[in-house]
Amino acid sequence: MTLAAEHGILLRDSRADARARLTALDVAIAELRVERGVDVADDEHDPEGVTLSVEWGRLTGLRAAAEREVAELDDALARWDAGTYGICVDCGRRIPVERLRARPAATRCVACAERAGE
Repeated sequence: MTLAAEHGILLRDSRADARARLTALDVAIAELRVERGVDVADDEHDPEGVTLSVEWGRLTGLRAAAEREVAELDDALARWDAGTYGICVDCGRRIPVERLRARPAATRCVACAERAGE
């Protein structure tokens, strides 16, 4: 398999994984929304339980992160289609293969990412 093909597969697989997480989080949030509406689901006073509000915050935070990841991967796939995937947006050099394997949506090489505070 060529390196280019490997990156294309990695991008598509990463996006599918992120979409699956987003779908699972949507289901969990919907279930929690139902629980929050039930009068008997009062865990606010349970000293050993996680409150519904804390769980809501956790799930919505995870969902926002998954949404950002999907958007970043969509952008990476657009760069892939345009033939600019793997090119640093700052210096124009190739992004190292190891970095792309670790962060498929990376837009900067390591040096430029460090300068940008990523």
